[in-house]
Amino acid sequence: MHNEIQRESMEFDVVVVGGGPAGLATAIRLKQLANEQGLDEFMVCVIEKGSEFGAHTLSGAILETRALDELFPNWQEMGAPVTVKAKEDRVYMLGKNSTKRLPNGIVPSSMHNEGNYIVSLGNVVRWLAQQAEAMEIMLFPSFTASEILYNEDGSVRGILTGDMGVNARGEAKPSFEAGYELLAKYTVFAEGCRGHLGKRLISRFHLDKDRDPQHYGIGLKELWEIDADKHEEGVILHGSGWPLSETGTTGGWFLYFAEDNQVSFGLVVDLSYHNPHVSPFDELQRLKLHPLIRPILEGGKRLSYGARALTKGGLNSLPKLSFAGGVLVGDDAGFLNPAKIKGSHTAMKSGMLAAESIFKALQAGRQHDEVTEYQTAFENSWLFEDAHSARNFSPAMHRMGQWMGGAFTFVEQNLLGGKIPFTVHDNAYDYAQLDKADHAYKPDYPRPDGKLTFDKLSSVFISNTNHAEDQPCHLKLTDPTVPITKNLPLYAEPARLYCPAGVYEVVADENAPHGARFVINSQNCVHCKTCDIKDPSQNITWVTPEGGGGPNYPNM
Repeated sequence: MHNEIQRESMEFDVVVVGGGPAGLATAIRLKQLANEQGLDEFMVCVIEKGSEFGAHTLSGAILETRALDELFPNWQEMGAPVTVKAKEDRVYMLGKNSTKRLPNGIVPSSMHNEGNYIVSLGNVVRWLAQQAEAMEIMLFPSFTASEILYNEDGSVRGILTGDMGVNARGEAKPSFEAGYELLAKYTVFAEGCRGHLGKRLISRFHLDKDRDPQHYGIGLKELWEIDADKHEEGVILHGSGWPLSETGTTGGWFLYFAEDNQVSFGLVVDLSYHNPHVSPFDELQRLKLHPLIRPILEGGKRLSYGARALTKGGLNSLPKLSFAGGVLVGDDAGFLNPAKIKGSHTAMKSGMLAAESIFKALQAGRQHDEVTEYQTAFENSWLFEDAHSARNFSPAMHRMGQWMGGAFTFVEQNLLGGKIPFTVHDNAYDYAQLDKADHAYKPDYPRPDGKLTFDKLSSVFISNTNHAEDQPCHLKLTDPTVPITKNLPLYAEPARLYCPAGVYEVVADENAPHGARFVINSQNCVHCKTCDIKDPSQNITWVTPEGGGGPNYPNM
């Protein structure tokens, strides 16, 4: 269908794909540089698949303001929604009924948050979008980038936005609108974790050659409003241990006391986990029953829920950043600092470095070539130091486990300042880690009570997830038989469990071959990408659904 359609095209100096912290920081920095040179005709556009900027943004979040300070030195006077200063860190190791608080002196220095802020990253992104709009950057929310457009020499020349109004059989509905060709001298890919175009670019240009495999986690978050007398604004809780320890899974939880008696509560589960019976969503629910967490949330009101994958391989897994005609920034490359569990300041800085390098190339009259200066700028920046000092965190945790990995991290971060003279590698792919289901321990997940613990569908409901009816399924199976013939007998079809939104089901059906059907409820999808990462057969590909679909996260 793509080929017969007459498409309109629009030309820009730079097209940015993705309107999160990385994409907006890129666009703003480009426009700042153009304004300094008096270039009024300099055209930058940012496309964002969410219904508005910030709709799909989900993070803890503790913001280190280093990149924001550089982008807008007077952000406080400008009214940025960055107001709750971090007051105190408390780090815990949990047993099923025990709570052990770690003395501050043995907590890795990367986990200390003095000078940082508790924020809603979604609201920070909305604010950045307002600044971008005031600078006359063209913002296109509700537009997806569905395909990459190439020049005849193989360089990237822009992207194609997704067609609107196509039915599930791929035919045009009466509401059909063809996608646009957005053409640029350089294209910046800032899609966030496991971007579906970023993934293609990494493969096409071999950007991950000689790098460790990328590693991922799934982050799940709930926003709660709690009793004022339990609220300690500015206090930050982190912890690990139970309930993940029960299945030998690594990861950690967070609880941040934000403004207006609100609490951000969440769990990050490393997607290198081994037990196919693990359900990250149910681990989050069960964590709330712990004697440390329960009294804080009990009697409160759950306001929102969401989930997304995050890249946590760090420097060892970082692909080459540039290719002919474009660059990768933010989590599309994997700039999150796993030791700090922070990726917003790194995403923004990567975008700013990319902007400065691209602007120089444009000033020299270049286009569609490879901006190798971006890689050099990265290697000469504080962003590289930030990444280099944390390079061993994820592989040490994966290979040594929580206790030994934690001890190694303490020595490396606190005693040696991240300057240990060797690098630990983790060359195992997350999807290849699952044990066979028949001899894996099956955790006991409690039934939801609807007050403190909930089911997936009522959770998806408060994420305001919505997709236009009757559109092609955006979760593509390479081989539709694999879920029932391979994944079900070997791994109890783990998509039923790792998906945090109830998208995948195995339904008994005596008329179906093998007595069961694999059902995809794609309208529930919160765009977390976990299925694309963790499917043991690498049989599921996530592509963008129609623009404007997916979650609409408030204050997340």
